[in-house]
Amino acid sequence: MLERLIRVASKIDNAVIWIGRIAAWVGIALVLVTVFDVITRNFSQSSWDVLRTLSATQQKVFGSTQLQELEWHLHTILFLFCLGYAYVKGAHIRIDVFRERFSNVTKAWIEIAGITLFLLPFCILAISFGVDFAVSSYQQREGSASGGGLPDRWVIKAMLPIGLGLLALAGIAKLLKQITVLTASQKVPGNR
Repeated sequence: MLERLIRVASKIDNAVIWIGRIAAWVGIALVLVTVFDVITRNFSQSSWDVLRTLSATQQKVFGSTQLQELEWHLHTILFLFCLGYAYVKGAHIRIDVFRERFSNVTKAWIEIAGITLFLLPFCILAISFGVDFAVSSYQQREGSASGGGLPDRWVIKAMLPIGLGLLALAGIAKLLKQITVLTASQKVPGNR
């Protein structure tokens, strides 16, 4: 039973890590888009000088409004898709003033309480609202509030429930691991 829980947790962790590593590459695209936007807006005679050399389709893609919106879209994807990865890797900030003094069993109980009382309920609630948010955006054919901005706002809004779903999966994997810690500790006499 313990081996099975560990295997399931490991598979979940591996999937979340794989997605997080792929999403981390979005950081490179974010830097490139930001640098291009800054250069075309601030260091050329005018961003229009650069844009005039492009076709109408390219101008629509590379206009400053679209680039700025693309920047925050990429930032959103990077952040949301790496939340679960950071949790699996233990990179989230913790307030561990007393935790280091606790036994593994006490640490496991604290982790289980945190996951079941805070992390998973938050993720479930946020996923529920996020799905409604994205569906509403899709049904309204919502686009950018800025003239000439990016269309299909529902695409980026759909990233919220996906990213929080990855965080919830990472939390479930951690929960399974903590259950194995508790179960294994009960088999060892005197281990508290």
